[in-house]
Amino acid sequence: MGVVTSQRISIYYDRFKDIDVTFTKEIIQVTGLLTQQVHLKCGNDFWPCVVYAASFQNAKVVVNVKTGLLGKLRDANNYVNLRFCFRAPGETNPVTFFVAGRVMATAPYGNSQDVNMFTLQFTNRPPDDLIEIIGRVLDANVNSTKRKDDRIQLSHDNIRKLNLLSSESTVFIQGVPRRCILRDMSFSGSKLIMMGVAKFLLEKDISLRIDFNDPREAFSIKGKFIRAESVEGKKEMVALGMQFDEAAVPMGFKIRLNEFLTAIRADLRGGLDEENSHESHAAAKPPPPKPAPAPSA
Repeated sequence: MGVVTSQRISIYYDRFKDIDVTFTKEIIQVTGLLTQQVHLKCGNDFWPCVVYAASFQNAKVVVNVKTGLLGKLRDANNYVNLRFCFRAPGETNPVTFFVAGRVMATAPYGNSQDVNMFTLQFTNRPPDDLIEIIGRVLDANVNSTKRKDDRIQLSHDNIRKLNLLSSESTVFIQGVPRRCILRDMSFSGSKLIMMGVAKFLLEKDISLRIDFNDPREAFSIKGKFIRAESVEGKKEMVALGMQFDEAAVPMGFKIRLNEFLTAIRADLRGGLDEENSHESHAAAKPPPPKPAPAPSA
């Protein structure tokens, strides 16, 4: 996990506290949830469980109830602790913490008589680690819609800040790999340059590979070319606008772009705040005294 300020944690909590995140396979991957290390603690005993969904106020977990757990719950007045365990990409040591809660409802899960889904209400605000992990996902998801057309020009500096491996990449056109050069990208698409003839490329089903560093990740994003432009001085080359298939954009890619754009906005705000501070300071200075009138002869 990157460095997130306490202010950002508070923003996440206030903005998303009522929103559940369902732990699909993709969400488990991007959050680094270690599913084998997640347990429900009741009294002094632990029961393995599966986190189905979680927010900053509650969670739904799936657990085997044919192990004496229901009796323990009655003894504990339904109070439990949910143990989370995450490993961030590129990190060695996992982050482990407990969230205190109370079982508010139980129901059979699927057709099984042995497995129930518990609805837990957290009794306190969860640790900042959970707010950061879930908040990053929710923030990226919101901004991928709200700021989907914000273009990031792939200058040398932006490539470095994005941890993009290179502007050189590969696009698969109906399964056939072709080399290309990325010029910009957004949540909704990318502009790239490659050899080819526009009329044979437009509206074809394609998949663009984008490689990142720190940690090393590769994303394949499906879509199609929707516009084309000639490249001045290079008749054999064409500039193509790719529109991503919105439903196929990986969450990890959204998080990468969102963190870059968030950092850029923070830098801009910091610069404006500093400029305003200087202007206010200058305005607060008293005007220089007027020179005294010359004595009359």
